[in-house]
Amino acid sequence: MYRRMVQIRHFEEHAAEAYAQAKVGGFLHLYIGEEAVAVGAIAAVREEDHVLGHYRDHGYALAKGCDPKACMAELFGRETGLCHGRGGSMHLAEAARHYWGGYAIVGSHIPIGAGMAYAMQYLEQPEVVLDFFGDGATGNGIFHEGLNMAALWNLPVVFICENNLYGMGATLAEESPVRDMIIKAEGYTMPSVQCDGMDVLSVYEAVQKAAAHCRSGQGPYFVEALTYRFRGHSMADPELYRDKDEVTRWKALDPIPKFGEFCVEHRISSEQELAQVKEEVEAEMLEAVRFADQSPWPDPATVDQWIYAKPIDPEAIATGPDQLSSVEG
Repeated sequence: MYRRMVQIRHFEEHAAEAYAQAKVGGFLHLYIGEEAVAVGAIAAVREEDHVLGHYRDHGYALAKGCDPKACMAELFGRETGLCHGRGGSMHLAEAARHYWGGYAIVGSHIPIGAGMAYAMQYLEQPEVVLDFFGDGATGNGIFHEGLNMAALWNLPVVFICENNLYGMGATLAEESPVRDMIIKAEGYTMPSVQCDGMDVLSVYEAVQKAAAHCRSGQGPYFVEALTYRFRGHSMADPELYRDKDEVTRWKALDPIPKFGEFCVEHRISSEQELAQVKEEVEAEMLEAVRFADQSPWPDPATVDQWIYAKPIDPEAIATGPDQLSSVEG
């Protein structure tokens, strides 16, 4: 978990540098400061469990085990990217790892997560769904629709709200009369818990309990991770809406050195081993940037590929889900 958090931090720092060099187009939303949430949550479940996230999505992809080179190449818009350069920063996805992407429309993936959980229930599969979103998404109608359906149908989905105190530039107090997001979940009779989003073990324990609840057929669970982003909403954010002293206070709770100290104190790793991890990860990220920079651009002739799924043979539908799983597209 320490390596994963360091990996995300270094990836984001190099992504920010590449953005400043105009090698990454569009918007770039960094996950710096929130690494413990993605890493702790995804470490708490099985590889075959499903993950959906919002547009601050690089951390989930790396925590799910996606190749940093392919992730960076996607940010660069290259053919070797996770989505062949079609998705960019806000739409990383890799079906083989059950990571179903970042979603740029706030809250849009909340009912998608419920729908995926419904599929698991319908097919009598043991997998659960982790559905990540920010506190700002909880003011959207689609948030309430998703939670309502999940609770009504007893679906195996863990809703994970990353409460970082801001929705873009609006404070939590400006966007919601409710300060604790778990109260919104309780309105749907959904069990819920708050955890320390700056402590990877706190997140791990909360999501482990939530996933076990869902997997046992008891329905959805809501986890609110109290966290903080150290950088602006996006690279275009001048951060004029928050006090620098506030940022400094939260940086003192940085989850990476905090967990590093825990590992040393409990003799899980030595300081030298943790330093070696950072060196190895930095070399890995330099290689990811080099790979992305030297990768080819997509061929313009392929612009219409991967837009729509290929039609499914009606005969395959009639033969059942075993046949459908082998249908391309």
